[in-house]
Amino acid sequence: MRIPRIFFDHTLNVGQDYSLLSDRAHYVSNVLRLSAGRPLIVFNGRGGEYEATLLAAGKKEAALRIDRFVDVDRESPLRSRLAIGLARGDRMDWIVQKATELGVTAISPLYTERTEVKLSGERLAKKLGHWRQIIIGACEQSQRNRLPTLHEPIEFSDFVSQCQASRKLILHPGTEGFSLDTAGQDGANSAAVLVGPEGGFSDDEVERAKVHEFLPWPLGPRILRAETAPIAALALLQHSWGDW
Repeated sequence: MRIPRIFFDHTLNVGQDYSLLSDRAHYVSNVLRLSAGRPLIVFNGRGGEYEATLLAAGKKEAALRIDRFVDVDRESPLRSRLAIGLARGDRMDWIVQKATELGVTAISPLYTERTEVKLSGERLAKKLGHWRQIIIGACEQSQRNRLPTLHEPIEFSDFVSQCQASRKLILHPGTEGFSLDTAGQDGANSAAVLVGPEGGFSDDEVERAKVHEFLPWPLGPRILRAETAPIAALALLQHSWGDW
């Protein structure tokens, strides 16, 4: 039987008991439907995971005891950053979830020339909190013990001028540039991938990215949807350069 995994944003020590916060207690008791005595795997996003025992489980509160620390690392040797034009509706939710499962290190939402979504103030804070919960759920499911960094949305021009990855790529059809045949052979251990919104990047944005040493990557002869392209790109990079 698979042991449930939960994220608990707290400093954890072996042998100590902890009361879960209301949202975590609800998740354990009402979603997972666990009862006292059940084993758990707990992680706090700071590396490794903890074997634990559920001491109490109620509708509004729960408690657990940390039994043992397990020093296991499931992160990819490739540090990957996905910079993507903000997508409409629940497409961004799906991208964040699947990118996390695929081992992305950081996610940077972008404002581009063709981005139709604008976020600020309370709406921005709510969206960032929502995406963080999606990341947590994806880490629980995929057995990652570190959460990818979620950056606040940034203008395209600011991102390309600030990006410090050792390999920088921009998805753009009908071009030649990056080849997976040479991925990782130059000793690079980090990659940033630029993915456009619905409608893709403008020619001006592509040229601006090239000025900052981004290599065009056509990703095959077909045009992929905004939510398909980043997942395909990350999967290919993990296969050729990461831990697949």
